[in-house]
Amino acid sequence: MIDFLFFAIVVLLAVAAVFSAYQTRVIERAYPNVGELTDIGGFRMNAVHLPRPAAADLPALIFIHGASGNLRDQLAAFAAPLAGRAEMLFVDRPGHGYSERGGPENALPSGQADAIARLMEKRGIDKAVIVGHSFGGAIAAAFGVRHPDKTIGLLFLAPATHPWPGGIDWYYTLAAKPFLGWLFAHLLVIPIGLRRVESGTLGVFRPNERPADYIEKTAPALVLRPRNFRNNAADVANLLTYVTAHASRYRKIKAPTVIITGDSDDIVLEELHSRGLARDIPGAELITIRNLGHKPDYVATDVAIAAIERLAGAPRDLQAIARSAEERIAAQKTEAHGADHAESQAITIS
Repeated sequence: MIDFLFFAIVVLLAVAAVFSAYQTRVIERAYPNVGELTDIGGFRMNAVHLPRPAAADLPALIFIHGASGNLRDQLAAFAAPLAGRAEMLFVDRPGHGYSERGGPENALPSGQADAIARLMEKRGIDKAVIVGHSFGGAIAAAFGVRHPDKTIGLLFLAPATHPWPGGIDWYYTLAAKPFLGWLFAHLLVIPIGLRRVESGTLGVFRPNERPADYIEKTAPALVLRPRNFRNNAADVANLLTYVTAHASRYRKIKAPTVIITGDSDDIVLEELHSRGLARDIPGAELITIRNLGHKPDYVATDVAIAAIERLAGAPRDLQAIARSAEERIAAQKTEAHGADHAESQAITIS
């Protein structure tokens, strides 16, 4: 009996491993690399580089995605609205998307900031406005501290930059462990994760509506690949200790800074992170948008672009633009509620 149970467990583990390997290839066929790999010294980083157009009216822009993401997230949000206006570099952070991981320093925001600085040099970009969303905010802050000569301005979108109470989700802690994490990532993450992509992406946008084509355009399933999942888990597991030690250094940032956040963000609390940045970075402007969740890059793209223009030196009343965005969000919420109510009535009547 014991031999049979042992054999059954081995078979189940083998099936799970084969399934994960197969699904990894399926995911990569569905979402192939849209960027280009560049050797930055010891490892290769992946990025989509849109060269400076002839009629550009903005400086170079560097976009840094958040946890569980890849360059497609910011690419889908900003490439089209900013087309023809600036040179843009959308990066896969080290160990994410199609970028290689590199050394152990790349498990920290400081190492990833340094990697992005080297990538800029390889791409011939001297200075840029650095745009960081969520976890990318910690990297943007590290970049501003460590590379002031390359920083024209900083735009933080729902940033994760300061210590928070509590911990992190259990699966990050488990996946970051040396042996158990390897087993978890190679046997269970893909079967479980594929079932949660829909609900997970809806939760990231809550209380706002997720674009219908968001999954297709941004390829969130790429993070479910075992190696990427473990890199992502290590980043998240290291973040609290890192920001606890480094948040006091933000006061060294001299670059113009704008922070855009929502008062309904349940993923990264604005009262800790965004207000903390506004307090710690001299001269930073904080834009808090009512009824906005964790995705200002999509829900308030116009505010983010106005902030980029402001950081480039153009006069922009960001508070007034934010109030207009609040009106739009409120109207969308009303429309969505009305549609849900009508559907509910139709179901009841039928």
